Amino acid sequence: MSDPKKKTGNILSNVGPPSELPSFITANVAAPPAGAESVPPAAPMVTVDDTTKREETDPFIPTTFSPAIPASKDTSQYTAEQAMAAAAGVRPAEPTLPDQPVGRDFASMILNPEPVAAALSPITQGGSALFGWMKGAVSGSGILQKVAEKAKNSVDTIVTTLDPQMKEYINSGGDTEVIVASDKDDKVRPIREAFQTVFGKATIIGLAAQAVGIAAQPVGFAAGLKGAEHRINSIRAENPRVDDHLPVVAVENFVVELFPDQWFEAGAIVLFDYAKNILLKTVTQMTPIPLPVIAALQADTPEDYMLKDTGFATTVGSVMARNLNTSHTEWHRSYTSVSRSEMILTAAKTIATLYKHAVLDYELTVASQVDSAVGATAGSSNTGGDGGDGTPQPSE
Repeated sequence: MSDPKKKTGNILSNVGPPSELPSFITANVAAPPAGAESVPPAAPMVTVDDTTKREETDPFIPTTFSPAIPASKDTSQYTAEQAMAAAAGVRPAEPTLPDQPVGRDFASMILNPEPVAAALSPITQGGSALFGWMKGAVSGSGILQKVAEKAKNSVDTIVTTLDPQMKEYINSGGDTEVIVASDKDDKVRPIREAFQTVFGKATIIGLAAQAVGIAAQPVGFAAGLKGAEHRINSIRAENPRVDDHLPVVAVENFVVELFPDQWFEAGAIVLFDYAKNILLKTVTQMTPIPLPVIAALQADTPEDYMLKDTGFATTVGSVMARNLNTSHTEWHRSYTSVSRSEMILTAAKTIATLYKHAVLDYELTVASQVDSAVGATAGSSNTGGDGGDGTPQPSE
């Protein structure tokens, strides 16, 4: 005989049916019409098993609210301290009602400024750390000035990058003013940039000047220096704008034969400050000149040329520009990839730096002479009324 198969049900078949959810909604039950029999509501059928299961599986624990302050106590007139004391179990004193109700108009309230002033005194005092830091920040060498200077330099860099011609206006001013004995841009612009680079701010003005008594193309160092000096003397004598207190810078290009049949072109730069008795000289970068160009210059100079002893009648720039098929002012760049302005700029920076040192030396010399004169005057006044040994002489 084979055992009968055991009947196995589903796991969920052993779970009891769900209990009825509690209802929290109270609704008014309509009254039955007159004459109808009232039927009492059927009581729900609750078994013992369902009640036991509900108590075992119900996770909710009924809670009751127990106020810290009994509802019989009127706390509407308590202050914050009294309410906290009542919550802690301490019986507060009964509040006394004023004769008149207290208004809630805060605009009419009068505050005592002394506690506020005492609290803010560490901050508002002049010697406090906060105001001391602010005072140091806005002082001559403070953080704010450095930030402002950095921002200004950044803005100036952006402006000059977008419009390079604005650089001369931004850096103009200051205590340094220089006159350039020429109105040509390829001379004035590099000299302006050089002095503004060295002095920070400087006013550079270019005025037309001629080298009287010098050939159109000076030959030799002496002729080049003489041509620059003639330009300085001419502008100081003819232009009332130039006085003795303004330094004047002049540039004169010349050619020179440094080696046999090897000629070079350069520019002599001379600065003269009459008031301070400063005379500075330098030479720009030299450019080799082909010998056929020099032969053409010699051929173009007539025998009866009055200034033949100082040079040629035709400039080297005109011949080089014609051979290179370029302008008179751009032949340096076409021939050597270095423009004339770049050559003048480098030499002008040297002149500007030397002039700055010379001015400082002049000021130190003047200051020492003034101190010596003051000391001599003080010594003579101290020894003028004695007999030489410190004994005062009686007055007659």
